[in-house]
Amino acid sequence: MVESGLTLLLFVPLFVIVLLANVADKQRAEGGSGTAYAGVSYTLHLIIFGTMAVVGALIHVVGIRMRTEEGMRQSLLDILSGGGVDQLESILPVLDRLEILGLGLWVPAVAAPLLLLPAVRGSVSQVLRTDPLSSVHAVAVSFVMLAVVNLTFTLGVGLETLADLSEAAPSDGGGLLLSLWVQQLTFALWALVGIGWLTRRTLAQALGRLGLVFPQPKEVAIGIGTGLVSVGVILVLEMVAAAAGWGFDEDVERLTESLIGPLLGSIPGILTLGLAAGIGEETLFRGALQPRFGLLFTSFLFAVVHSQYGITLSTLAVFIVGLILGGIRLRFNTSTCVIAHAAYNITLGMIAYLYPQLF
Repeated sequence: MVESGLTLLLFVPLFVIVLLANVADKQRAEGGSGTAYAGVSYTLHLIIFGTMAVVGALIHVVGIRMRTEEGMRQSLLDILSGGGVDQLESILPVLDRLEILGLGLWVPAVAAPLLLLPAVRGSVSQVLRTDPLSSVHAVAVSFVMLAVVNLTFTLGVGLETLADLSEAAPSDGGGLLLSLWVQQLTFALWALVGIGWLTRRTLAQALGRLGLVFPQPKEVAIGIGTGLVSVGVILVLEMVAAAAGWGFDEDVERLTESLIGPLLGSIPGILTLGLAAGIGEETLFRGALQPRFGLLFTSFLFAVVHSQYGITLSTLAVFIVGLILGGIRLRFNTSTCVIAHAAYNITLGMIAYLYPQLF
């Protein structure tokens, strides 16, 4: 429950930013300037990323001092132990990575506001299908840095350390189920607000822009079939990689087991893994982002967002699945992608449920 509340709380300022950006674009479309709403949106954006940059810079400085000054590490350990920090042994490896961890936080946080500059927006529009005059497109491109921060944080802490921490603090299936639904429905709502619902589009128009329609029987069959084929593709990839001596990372498997393992022990949990992720991720990535960012960049971003895989063979697998789902979006609609994504996740979940010895 606490984790679900934090998810909603963290997304509130992001909702406000895209809402104000949409109002600014609406005013421009109606002949106004939109400057005031765009200014407030960019100011909130700057506050968020500016805070992240300051925190990252402080962490970076502490990391440098720990490397150059004797006794700094022990002083920090004394502070943490005196503060009653749990799992102190588990976070010791993080202290040795503070320099790179801080760097991975402040660099993308500084880059994010730069993407709002007119000159940069013009350059981006030459690569992506964005409008350099649109405030919505500007903040959408800038928010890509959130995915970068998420990935650099994972790499900075280290997959092994994250797996150790996750195993030391196991979650119950009920809490994970609720948390996943809240997270994914928040993604879907963010997509709706981002493409103009509540400001520039009615709900029906927003759903049409997202490609969310009532699927026809043919589309249901294609979605299920695509999900099953995707499972086959990834299993073949795994076998080929194993034969080549490039297997899946053990720390990724440990971390994945800690994060979603409790859900794989029940049918409701497996259905949640399929349906929640299908609805949330497909609405955001294939529905909202792909029509603007294109197939390749959206698939890349889709892989980066799954930061729990770091940069491993699992990341490549997610990228491939993103390409397959993106192809379905180009040929059919997002609803078919939702079905395909759900079928893919549910099939993998059922395999793990019925044949746990394989995992």
